[in-house]
Amino acid sequence: MASLQSSSLIFSSSKRSINAAIHLPKARTPASFSIPKPPLTTNLKVAEELKIGDGLITEKSSVKAADSATTAKLYAILEAVVDRVEMHVNLGEQRNNWNTLLLNSINMITLAAATMAGVSASVGVGEPLLAFKVSSTLLFSAATGMLLVMNKIQPSQLAEEQRNAARLFRQLQAQIETVLAVRTPTQADVESVMEKVLALDKAYPLPLLGVMIEKFPETFQPAVWWPGNDSHQGRRELEKECNENNGWSEKMEVEMREVVKVLKRKDAEDYMRLGNLGLKINKVLAISGPFLTGMAAAASALAGPSSQSPWAATLAVAAGSLASVVNTLEHGGQVGMVLEMYRNCTGFFQNMEESIESTLGETELQKRENGELFEMKVALQLGRSLSQLRDLAGEADSTNEFASKLF
Repeated sequence: MASLQSSSLIFSSSKRSINAAIHLPKARTPASFSIPKPPLTTNLKVAEELKIGDGLITEKSSVKAADSATTAKLYAILEAVVDRVEMHVNLGEQRNNWNTLLLNSINMITLAAATMAGVSASVGVGEPLLAFKVSSTLLFSAATGMLLVMNKIQPSQLAEEQRNAARLFRQLQAQIETVLAVRTPTQADVESVMEKVLALDKAYPLPLLGVMIEKFPETFQPAVWWPGNDSHQGRRELEKECNENNGWSEKMEVEMREVVKVLKRKDAEDYMRLGNLGLKINKVLAISGPFLTGMAAAASALAGPSSQSPWAATLAVAAGSLASVVNTLEHGGQVGMVLEMYRNCTGFFQNMEESIESTLGETELQKRENGELFEMKVALQLGRSLSQLRDLAGEADSTNEFASKLF
């Protein structure tokens, strides 16, 4: 009985547990809510700001592209300038060799012809006399022709022209490299450098035929290697200072004008005088050499035994020897080179005068080169300290001193 009761209790409890149901909570339907829409004016404002931002980015990109193109142009000009330096150096060496070789060759030909003309006076009539006469006449004639060509082109002056051109192109190269190193170049920089390159090409031409500088002008003229319309103001972004007067004062302007007076009255005038004197001497020597060799050629053709025509052989020997001396003085002394040096120095002073006058002619001080820097450059170009330059300006009307201490 007891076992039956316990089994019934177990059965009833298990039945209750089986009938128990699990009740899960019902899922709640999500409450509906609305997202507020921004007003129309806000949308327009945001769009406008985006457009402005895009415009600024586009503008900056275009400016950057323009700067890159300008820099590329200036680098292209720099490459051309470096190439011109090399060309002028090579031509300078070549034309200096011309001067040496032609001088030695013409002198040897002239002296050999004079020796033959002298020997012809000591031989008898016959074939030996004819051989010496023909040989000396041909040699004197050849020397005359070579002298005419040599005196026309003046190799020593040609070599000096190329040396000056190489120096000025190196100077321009340094200016371009400075601009590229310290700031972004502008289109104005490109145009200014191009004008300077073309002006140098015109002042110091490479070829001889057609464009060679006249070696015997009627009057002495200084060399001009800067653009005719060049504003010596240039682009002063490097030298400007953020002050009211840009380094200038009334006293400094007066000093610069006094320096210009001294340059015109002493330095430029003295080199013009020396240049005209050197031009006259060069003309006399250039005419005398071919004239003497031509006279010797004619005399040697008439030379014969000393008993028949002693004067002809004597004239041939004397004229040939004198022609050799004249040729040595002109080309061995490099009179043409000295003349070109005077042209370059006179042009240097003229360039300084125009640079100072054009700078002072600019009424807006901020567009000028910085005054203190400009004064230092002028002093360095003249080989003076700042105090010496100011002393020179203070005594401009009474001093007999030259402005330049370099040459």
